[in-house]
Amino acid sequence: MRHGNSLFGFIRKSATGEPVPAGGSTAESSDPRPATPWRQRLQAGLARTRAQFGGRVKALFSRGRVDDELLDELEALLLTSDVGLDATQHLLYQLKQRARRDRLDTPEAIQRALAEILRELLQPLEEPLDVTRHRPFIIMIAGVNGAGKTTSIGKLAKYFQSQGLSVLLAAGDTFRAAAREQLQTWGERNNVTVIAQQSGDPAAVIFDAIGAARARGIDIVLADTAGRLPTQLNLMEEIAKVRRVIQKAEPTGPHETLLVLDATFGQNAVQQVVAFDKAIQVTGLILTKLDGSAKGGVVAAIARQWPKPVRFIGVGEGIDDLRPFAAGEFVDALFE
Repeated sequence: MRHGNSLFGFIRKSATGEPVPAGGSTAESSDPRPATPWRQRLQAGLARTRAQFGGRVKALFSRGRVDDELLDELEALLLTSDVGLDATQHLLYQLKQRARRDRLDTPEAIQRALAEILRELLQPLEEPLDVTRHRPFIIMIAGVNGAGKTTSIGKLAKYFQSQGLSVLLAAGDTFRAAAREQLQTWGERNNVTVIAQQSGDPAAVIFDAIGAARARGIDIVLADTAGRLPTQLNLMEEIAKVRRVIQKAEPTGPHETLLVLDATFGQNAVQQVVAFDKAIQVTGLILTKLDGSAKGGVVAAIARQWPKPVRFIGVGEGIDDLRPFAAGEFVDALFE
């Protein structure tokens, strides 16, 4: 190709009458591993994508000129990194234009130009989540099974606590006992109350969680929902019902609807954004498992095909390995 792109059954109280997290644990919320600066963790987490993309880009640019041969090879590289056809054509066109305008003739200048173009493409997705607009701030969290949804909720709880905010978890995935138990474990680890029930209507659990948060002056409600495949229209309607019930409990809510995406899904992640957005009005994304994939380029595909703010990215299993997305840091980690 040539170019010109609940209910309260799981809540107990202490002797003082204060709520204790599910299971009654007072486990430490800190990660037992030695602290590592986020920049280093990000670089390590993007190692596979960088090996697939950044390293080979340097080799391509070593010839020091932007010609049709380089553009063809770069196109193939971008596509295999799951950047997507639309974003690939955009990046190539912009690089060709910039090469002519700025007379790029060194490997360093060409790479620097590509990094700048990619940063400009991703910059609109960098939109930090503002949770101060309402109290309690209700965050509905969705995603397909296996994307890391429940784990992300636990990490989010830790992140918000580090900001001095109180958190309550709603175990709205009532269809999988394992999901409920996992959420309760995260609740214990972070010393956070979990509203849950053995089975039943997930919307009812979340409705009660909102009432509990309001009564206790909680800052943030993280509402888990059952995993859904975007092709299961009847199940997508059920998750849409959860959103409607949240609005009954709090007319201004949900204040954020986060979709958790597994980076290893590559281009399929874009299809998930489209399907979930149509069903529940997605307002932000969490991109997980970047450390287990060479497909980090999917962020660029999302930016071109169905842009949504990337609120957080995950680059590891540790409780602190989920942080707000920063376009500049992300691009730098790809090329360093």
